[in-house]
Parts: sequence; C-alpha cells; structure tokens
Amino acid sequence: MRTRNTVIVVLALMACMWIMHTVTKNFVTDPDFLKFLSHKDRPVPDPELFRTMLRVHIGLAVVSLVTGPIGTIRRIRVQRPALHRWSGRLYVLSILLNVVPGFYVSFFATGGWLSVLGFLMLNSLWLGTTVLGYVHIRRKQVAKHTGWMTRSFFLTFANLTIHVVLAVAHSGLKLPYDTAYTAAVWSSFVLNLALAELVIRKKWMK
Repeated sequence: MRTRNTVIVVLALMACMWIMHTVTKNFVTDPDFLKFLSHKDRPVPDPELFRTMLRVHIGLAVVSLVTGPIGTIRRIRVQRPALHRWSGRLYVLSILLNVVPGFYVSFFATGGWLSVLGFLMLNSLWLGTTVLGYVHIRRKQVAKHTGWMTRSFFLTFANLTIHVVLAVAHSGLKLPYDTAYTAAVWSSFVLNLALAELVIRKKWMK
C-alpha cells in the first residue's frame, strides 16, 4: 500500500510541475512558439494554423494531466465514484479531441520522417490504450480497464520524457539536435510503456 501511495504521489507531483512548466513556457514566456519553431529543419507551410493546432494540443494535454491523477486515487474511486467517472470521461474526451491537432503537428516534427513516424506511433498508442481502457470499463472488466488506463496515463507523460531525453542526448552527449530529438521521440513511448508495465505487474495502481 505504501509503495502504491508513493507512486500516485510522485505521478501527481510530476503532473502538477509539468503543467506549470508547460503553461508558463508556451502561453506566457513564448506564446508564439518562436523558439520551438526555430528548431524546425523545414518551414511550416501555415505557421498560424500550426500555432493554433499546437495550442489546442497542449491545452487538451493539460486537461489529461489534470484529470489523469484523479483516476489513480483509490479513495476517490471508492468514496466518490461519480467524481471518478466524470474525471475519467473528461480524460478520455480530452484525448479523443486531441487526435486531430496531435496528428497534425506530428507531420511537422523536427528530425524528418523518423520523428514524424515516432510521433504518429506515440499518438496512435495514446489513443489506442485510452479507447481500450474505456471499452473495458463499459464491459465491467475492471482489471483490464485499470491496466490499459495505466498505460494511457503513462503515455500522457511522453512529452516530459521527450524533454528529459533531449536534454541528455543533445546537451549531455552532444548529439546533433535533430538526432537527439528523434531519439527522444521514440524513447518517450518505449520507456513510458515499460514503466507502465512495471507498475501494472507490481499492481501498484489497483
């Protein structure tokens, strides 16, 4: 029980810190994404549309990070089932609505087609695990629901993993930015899904 609570607290703190960082960076410090666009290895055809899609993508991701931790708290699930259900619905809806902006910005990823493919894989896995989690709870298959939603929630942290791996690979290992970014994209869902499987097998989220 103590380990489970520790995992939940760590995830909740990470979500809060990453939300603060993301909102500050993308909506206060650099609302036009000038630094982000400066790293692009090819021009974006419609910068204003790209910015709009990116803002929507980030905003919906923040909703996922806010509602996701609520679903992991057992006390809420047991004592406040209505809150658990509604937070879960918002979580699923935020990811479903993120399909269009998420896939759109993926096609302009830094690093060429390998990064594009990595982002398409990440978005597909995020959507797929979420849908499977929803389908299983509709069928009253709680254990399978918990497993798939755990995978989905860990993929919600993929952007955090990308930034960490990018910093290590580019600033630490001195790899070219494009190469480091591509490695970070692919690492994000591989590492996060591996951590999710560890949590599921240890039954830390039940």
